[in-house]
Amino acid sequence: MGIDSDLTAVLQSLHPSHGHAGLIGADPKLCVQALRVDGIAVSATTDGGLSELLWSTAGASAWLEDLQFTLGEGPALEVAASCTPVLVADLSSLPADRWPALSPEATALGVGALFCFPLSVGSACLGTLTLQRMAPGPLPDSAAADAWIVANALTALLLESGPHQDAFATGADSSDFYRAAVHQASGMVSVQADVSLAQALLRLRAHAYRHGRPVVEVAEDVVARRLTFHNEENGPDIPAGEGTEGP
Repeated sequence: MGIDSDLTAVLQSLHPSHGHAGLIGADPKLCVQALRVDGIAVSATTDGGLSELLWSTAGASAWLEDLQFTLGEGPALEVAASCTPVLVADLSSLPADRWPALSPEATALGVGALFCFPLSVGSACLGTLTLQRMAPGPLPDSAAADAWIVANALTALLLESGPHQDAFATGADSSDFYRAAVHQASGMVSVQADVSLAQALLRLRAHAYRHGRPVVEVAEDVVARRLTFHNEENGPDIPAGEGTEGP
């Protein structure tokens, strides 16, 4: 049985057209339709625990990527570390200690099942492809096979040389990537608090989680100097009249 027309259209349009700002050109909604799921997200991974959301459908999938990045747990992080797929047919059946912070948040978004595939070359994981469905249940074999086809095509795309790929690979501050502010803020917090980049990212995540905010928003406050992390004992410092927290 050949590849269906929707999947063919996705594969043919993965390369961004001239003038397209992102790394991936296809319509994620068409990919969702082809794979018979409710949402999709693709993130690239880098050293130091950082990742970059490259492509997603709006709503639950985009929120899930932000939640995983903020909380530091979830299928995409496990896949990035192990370079093996994580397939959760029923989120409600997971042990409570698997993703203690993420699971209730995902359930509140109405997510019933999560399927995450590596974008890998050998044992190196370049990124993740995460599919989500509202209804619990296993991913059919045919849909899983199609997801691997998409994952392999995305891996090939990430390996190509081009201005956007080169900007992401070098972590260029001038790039327009979704989490560019987080990369920049991690460096600033590292200097402010005299900690490693990994510890700086953990502090950003912890602050975002405590205050119920996306880590990208917290990072933007750091970059704009509305929030600093000089004082380890008392937590981040917020210039008077500029912070986002209450008194």
